[in-house]
Amino acid sequence: MDSLRKYRTPTLAPVFDPGPFPECSGKKRSTCPPLFVDRSRVITRARTGVADNIVNATVRSVSKWEPRLLQPSAYPSAFRRLAWSSLAAQSAEQIALSAASLVAVLAFGAGTGGTGLLQAAQTLPFLLLSIPAGLLADRTASRPRLLAAAEALRVASLVVILVLAGLGLLSLPLLALLGFIGAVGTVSYSVTTPALVPSLVLREALPSANGRIELARTTAFAAGPALGGALVGWVGSGPAFGAAAGLSILAVVLLSGVREPARSKVPRRHPLTEVREGAAFVFRHPLLGPVFATQVAFNLAFFVLQAAYVPYAVHHLGLGAFGVGLTLAAYGIGLVVGALSAARIVSALPFGVVVGIGPLSGLASSLMMALTILLPWPPLAGLAFFVMGAGPVVWVVSTTTLRQTVTPARLLGRVSALNILTYGARPVGAALAALVGESYGSEACLLLAVLGFLIQALVIFGSPVPRLAHLPEVPA
Repeated sequence: MDSLRKYRTPTLAPVFDPGPFPECSGKKRSTCPPLFVDRSRVITRARTGVADNIVNATVRSVSKWEPRLLQPSAYPSAFRRLAWSSLAAQSAEQIALSAASLVAVLAFGAGTGGTGLLQAAQTLPFLLLSIPAGLLADRTASRPRLLAAAEALRVASLVVILVLAGLGLLSLPLLALLGFIGAVGTVSYSVTTPALVPSLVLREALPSANGRIELARTTAFAAGPALGGALVGWVGSGPAFGAAAGLSILAVVLLSGVREPARSKVPRRHPLTEVREGAAFVFRHPLLGPVFATQVAFNLAFFVLQAAYVPYAVHHLGLGAFGVGLTLAAYGIGLVVGALSAARIVSALPFGVVVGIGPLSGLASSLMMALTILLPWPPLAGLAFFVMGAGPVVWVVSTTTLRQTVTPARLLGRVSALNILTYGARPVGAALAALVGESYGSEACLLLAVLGFLIQALVIFGSPVPRLAHLPEVPA
């Protein structure tokens, strides 16, 4: 507990700080939002890269500003452009992924092995490039430019796909290679955006801001594949890839208007030294370390369940293609509902309780799915997927906010990269499901998933995180 004392919320007082609200500059203090910091000191906001000094002043109660912080109009234009660009970029990715899978099967006759190769190529950047992307995000002078460059690379890959398809030269290996290149943009967004957001919004607005970013991601995740499939089915693969390219171009245009406050320069060291510094910060941190371990266990268990579900639903629940799709759609609905509710949940409940919602939801969902072994009722499977979508989104928003709050600005990129690196557990979970399912059946995979979700719940609830009453204050 002694190691946590520096994270306890100190005596707080309102101070005047226009921060990312430029309309407050030069106006009366009573018309601008207060920011809560330690009453005993004057702070320079170097942590978020904002150079303005925060000076103690008498201001109105922050309760006047809390509703504003939850509304879109509360955010500066730079953040709004970032959120819209995220929606455009994530939608482009999902449409392109869906179109690529359909082209692989319909045009090239790919089977399980071929589509597996394609999916491996599209997810490999998360394993290979997360850490370099995080290091680059911490070193670059402009994170928005880094995002724009990565998204421009996706545009280039999609344009090349269109050209090769038009010339009749596109093949499955080329499609996989170009999918790998396009996924670089996804990795950059996933790593760099959480590192950029704290410099664009007030600390009090971080939960709702992260909720908006997550809402963009989940909306794209829920609607993108269906839209991509519909475009391929109605008008062909060319317009589908063209639509994805258009959305990526829109993301680049939106990012061109994002201005990041200047950050203090940090002397560069050997890349491995900087990577070790970021890893040591996470693994030795009393809050971030358990969060990292929980995410690894969650991703393993979730992909064991996901990999086993389709054959289980067909053979045990008696579902056809439409029924399987309907139960899986409940997951997307849960994602959107969770993202829409996350900011209000964070503001209504103790912070540690909010963090615990995700792991508990994962465990409850896996138990409901395992219950279908005894009660093969498809709506119960759909409910399990809905809970699996809604609860963990709250985890993403709350733990992202926690990570942004306790991490020094110079380490945000690398710490975000380690978070994305936990996605590497997903193919391991899928491979584990293949081994267990082949030997003992899909029912055994569901029980194995329950074990994995139980482990991740025990890890997080055995840590200090669920006991946090409030979002921790930044260490002095």
